[in-house]
Amino acid sequence: MIKFDLTNRVAIVTGGAQGFGLAITERFIEAGAKVVIWDIDEDAVNTALKKVNSDNLSFQIVDVSNFENINKNLSEVEAKHGKIDIFINNAGIAGMNTTVAEYPLDEWNKVINLNLNSVFYCCKAVTPFMMKNDYGRIVNIASIAGKEGNPNASAYSTSKAGVIGLTKSLGKELAQKNIAVNCVTPAAAKTRIFDQMTEEHINYMLSKIPRNKFAKVEELASLVTWLSSEENSFSTAAVFDLSGGRATY
Repeated sequence: MIKFDLTNRVAIVTGGAQGFGLAITERFIEAGAKVVIWDIDEDAVNTALKKVNSDNLSFQIVDVSNFENINKNLSEVEAKHGKIDIFINNAGIAGMNTTVAEYPLDEWNKVINLNLNSVFYCCKAVTPFMMKNDYGRIVNIASIAGKEGNPNASAYSTSKAGVIGLTKSLGKELAQKNIAVNCVTPAAAKTRIFDQMTEEHINYMLSKIPRNKFAKVEELASLVTWLSSEENSFSTAAVFDLSGGRATY
């Protein structure tokens, strides 16, 4: 396994107690970072703390759809650690599998609010902390669905397309700073998000992947760790595919 150096870096991982987020958290800890998990599932957080078992790991119960709550917790992290170097926007939900014509308005708003609005809130809030220290790495977890648009997953696809656009905008805005903003567009992986999907939709996603297998959370964590390190001093406002050959652009 390639070893990246995040020694003395302070990282926040939203949705960091499970799935992609937990894999990223574990890789960051191995690389020497101090990691703060942001999650709303306290049981999952406690399980993650026991699994990782590191003095460099802590947590906050944070509602990332609440801008004031985000700012409050960012200030607490800075007060404790003196800085915020890395921010990973990973928290998200799949939403319903149904057609646009039948998609409930409240469900649409729920998916957009968590998957897109919260990423904007977190980016908006954390950017001044990074600008103050003239250093930062932001990685947003989008999806191949944001590039291709999955049928019967319009809210999810739309929210992830928005994350891609937001990443490109913010990355260009901060390009003259020592702050990199990138996103990753993975194909599906076997995480708890599958619990929100129909078997038919899961099979559809697998059928679209030329490698004929789902992504591994460990591979995504490796890519995110490089993007979060000082080794990535050039790439910003970019989209990194992890699609098993599915991506067409």
